[in-house]
Amino acid sequence: MDQEVIVGRHAVKEAMKSGHAINKILVQEGIKKQQIEDLLKKAKSLKLVVQTVPKSKLDLISEAPHQGVAAYVAPYEYKPLETFLEETADLSHLPTVIILDGLEDPHNLGSILRTADATGVDGIIIPKRRSVALTQVVAKSSTGAIQHVPVIRVTNLSQTIDVLKEKGYWIAGTEADNATDYREMQVDMPLGIVIGSEGQGMSRRVKEKCDFYIKIPMVGHVNSLNASVAASLMMYEVLRKRQPIGGDE
Repeated sequence: MDQEVIVGRHAVKEAMKSGHAINKILVQEGIKKQQIEDLLKKAKSLKLVVQTVPKSKLDLISEAPHQGVAAYVAPYEYKPLETFLEETADLSHLPTVIILDGLEDPHNLGSILRTADATGVDGIIIPKRRSVALTQVVAKSSTGAIQHVPVIRVTNLSQTIDVLKEKGYWIAGTEADNATDYREMQVDMPLGIVIGSEGQGMSRRVKEKCDFYIKIPMVGHVNSLNASVAASLMMYEVLRKRQPIGGDE
C-alpha cells in the first residue's frame, strides 16, 4: 500500500479534519493523554487505528519534530492544472496563484502554503524537476495548510504560464532591478506571482514570460529576503489591496 508519514499534532489533526485518508496514527509511549485529548477523540470518532509506540520508532520515521504523534496517510495528491483552472473559472473573487520557480527548501514551501491559506490564495504551482515536493517536512511546516491549498505540479513552468495567460492571468515576476515597488502593483485582475529559487532567483525562460516585475524595497545591509518571507509580503499585499480596511468583503 502506498503511504506517507506525517508528523506533529497540528498536521495530524488537520489531516483528520480534511478527510485525508489515514491508515494508522502512532502515539509515543508515555505521552500525557490530556496533551492530545482532542486528537484522540477525533481519531476515535473516525474509527481510526491508534497505536502506542516507543519514541525511537517515531524518531526513525520522522524527518521533522514529531511532538509524540505521527500518522501513516495516503500520499498527497497534486491537482492537475486543467482541473484547477476549471474549478477556479467561476470564482466570485479574482484568483491568485503563486508560481515557485525552483524552490528547494521544504520549510519554505510549508511556510508559503501556510500564508497562502491565511490570505486566500487559490493555488501553488511548482515544477516537477529541481523543486521541493510535498513531503512530511512540508506538511509539518505548513501546520495543516497542505490540506487546504491546492498544489499543482507541472512539467514546464513557461508553458504553464502561457496557459495561465490564455485564461486571463497576468504574471508578475519578483525582481530586484527595473521593477515596480510591490506596494504599487496592480491586483485588479487574475494574478500569478512568480517567486524565484532561494539562490538563483527566476530562471531566464520564466523571467521572459512575466508581464511585469515587482520588487521589495530594502534599506538595510542585506540585499535579499528568504523566499517564504518575500512570498508572504506579496500575498498580504494582494489581500490588502483587494480587501482594504473598511471596504466590502
